[in-house]
Amino acid sequence: MAGIDERLRFYPLRIAVITVSDTRTPETDKSGDYLATSLVEAGHELAGRAIVQDEVEAIRNQIRKFVADPAVDVILSTGGTGFTPRDVTPEAVRPLMRREMDGFSVLFHLASRSTVGLSTLQSRALAGQIEEKFIFCLPGSPGACRDGWTHILVHELDSRYRPCSLAGQVPRLRNLCA
Repeated sequence: MAGIDERLRFYPLRIAVITVSDTRTPETDKSGDYLATSLVEAGHELAGRAIVQDEVEAIRNQIRKFVADPAVDVILSTGGTGFTPRDVTPEAVRPLMRREMDGFSVLFHLASRSTVGLSTLQSRALAGQIEEKFIFCLPGSPGACRDGWTHILVHELDSRYRPCSLAGQVPRLRNLCA
């Protein structure tokens, strides 16, 4: 049965959060705040945080910085996944990926459907790997971040999750989580 095996050791991940928005500031970034607070409450380390404009190169530049940082294992982004002309997160991130995690989008939409119904179709949430680091791109609303965190990420980023978790795919944890 899938779930957390409390007999196993928890290995914290170092997670960076990027908010993609033309309007949010550190004082008004509720989605970034939610993700940062949630990951720390789950026992992980907030390895970095940034707010960038809805521009392909601004998004890519910040992601490249986090990917190059050895103190970052995982990147969570929020915002820019919709269908307005300024929503360009998928266009910025997808070319950087060496592998896409198709199942994340499917699971996100299933989780999101229970809260926003068919409006989940308006999201282009995605995930994958850039070099050896995982990136998860969530919509910009706090509710969407909550859906993604509570239904998917809190479990998949927990080294105790069985039958397996993504924590075991992080290079520094690969042998510890086996």
